[in-house]
Amino acid sequence: MSPLSKEHRSKPGLTERFELFVCGTEVADAYTDLNDPFVTRERFEQQMKDRAMGDDEAQAGDDDFFRALEYGLPPC
Repeated sequence: MSPLSKEHRSKPGLTERFELFVCGTEVADAYTDLNDPFVTRERFEQQMKDRAMGDDEAQAGDDDFFRALEYGLPPC
């Protein structure tokens, strides 16, 4: 659901992400950025598979984006 978020450090299956709502209105959407281009590509590939299976909320991938990450964002 959050392909650009890092996995939670101590809770498997969760990401480091939160949303802040005030009086029913979203005012913040925050997450710890994933900084491994290869894991990012894997997550988006899974999202594309989920989309093909009918998940309307799954995100589409972009090969140019992945390639740019591999050049400009080496695994940390």
